[in-house]
Amino acid sequence: MEPIVEQITGATGDRLGQALDFVVLGGPAIWAIAALSVITLALILWKIWRLALLGAWSGGRRVQRAVRLWTDGRPDEALALLERRRTCRAVLTRAAMHARRDHSLSTSAAEAETERVARHLITKARAGLRPLELMATIAPLLGLLGTVLGMIAAFQALQEAGSRADPATLAGGIWEALLTTAAGMAVAIPASMALTWFESIVDRLRHEMEDAATRIFLRPVPEQHVDRRMAAE
Repeated sequence: MEPIVEQITGATGDRLGQALDFVVLGGPAIWAIAALSVITLALILWKIWRLALLGAWSGGRRVQRAVRLWTDGRPDEALALLERRRTCRAVLTRAAMHARRDHSLSTSAAEAETERVARHLITKARAGLRPLELMATIAPLLGLLGTVLGMIAAFQALQEAGSRADPATLAGGIWEALLTTAAGMAVAIPASMALTWFESIVDRLRHEMEDAATRIFLRPVPEQHVDRRMAAE
């Protein structure tokens, strides 16, 4: 058992040493890219957690049942089904139902109120996408900047060496400079993939919320479900 543990520890130490050497060879640009990679990972994990809270992967079955109850002329049961639900679909559907049942509001006013709630929910769902887009844009630019600076330093060293220049030294300087470009792409590619994925999820949420709200407004509120206070008046 002890030799296996020692092998694992040794392999881990070697990898950490290689990673440290990689960072040192890349210069200041690689440190900035490393910081961006940590921020990008934190953004992705936070966004997944945030979308989970908003019900991005819940399927919306409860909302679909509530909409069916509404279209069947049972708004009280539909609202009871959505009570205390915090997902985007449920919040918008509940807001649309309340606005539709509020006879003090005209149809256009009820639609405007529903749109206001929808915009607020979509804004919450899109939170964090701009910073992630910024990470995907800046990381390769930082990598390119580090490469350019490294190439400049390599050619300066070649010029100073004059006729005694060693091609191996120039090649070593070039590949060290190219490390930053590779690191920048390694951060930008996952960030771009995550951004596209999150945007597709937000688009699907928006489509499903629009569909639920449209179905609610297409169905008139039955007369027997007019608010009691309106009937008393």
